Amino acid sequence: MSLQDGLSGLVWKPGLRLKSAGRGLLDLVFPPLVLDTGPRPLSPGLSTEAWMKITFIDGPVCDGCGAPFEYALGPGARCVACEARPRAFSRARAACLYDETSRDPILQFKHADRQDLAPLFARWISRAADQLVEEADAIAPVPLHRSRLFSRRFNQAAEIARGLARLRDRTYLPDALVRRRATESQGGKSGSGRQRNVAGAFDVPPQRARQVAGRNILLVDDVLTTGATAQGCARALLAAGAARVDLAVVARVKAATTAS
Repeated sequence: MSLQDGLSGLVWKPGLRLKSAGRGLLDLVFPPLVLDTGPRPLSPGLSTEAWMKITFIDGPVCDGCGAPFEYALGPGARCVACEARPRAFSRARAACLYDETSRDPILQFKHADRQDLAPLFARWISRAADQLVEEADAIAPVPLHRSRLFSRRFNQAAEIARGLARLRDRTYLPDALVRRRATESQGGKSGSGRQRNVAGAFDVPPQRARQVAGRNILLVDDVLTTGATAQGCARALLAAGAARVDLAVVARVKAATTAS
């Protein structure tokens, strides 16, 4: 059992097929509840109105951080920030912008035990980061510290990463990364503060190093803000011998981007 896959080994839970069948039967009788006040959802947790308001990132993006460009600048184009300070991860892609519409389902998933949203987010990432997933040898989630995992009961990044790996037939590495120390919440911290907060927090256990050595690893998380957490994870994976680390997230904060 993987630690990052939550507490399923400590308490009995129905099998995935049984849960899926049961949820499908219930959905026929009681339509899935939406997270807003709109009509019946087009997908679990999202009404038609809310779905239309999600700002999916479909156009040209910075090849480094995945921030959307106003117009196409050619393959491999990167924003000024990425050119000035390359990150440890090679490329990043996000399915949508993190705003008042996408925030609610993501927070419901993360803090209100809405694990049923994980397959939806995995499909979003599969579409938005198609090339990154295609080139990945394995998929790994950003880990939670043991104390945070026990309080939350599951790692939201692991739920998405596992679904994405299954969807795209990729190797899933739930414990390739560990968070050695408990870190404070990144919320409210500056970019430099976030970097200091997670500095040295991530590691690849020696017994897991062979799983990442020489392989292209796709790191999965829910939201990309400054990239400090993903940066720390990517450094640990590269130090363990990973050939390359890319990043895929459900949403990213909107940032001003200027092409170089």
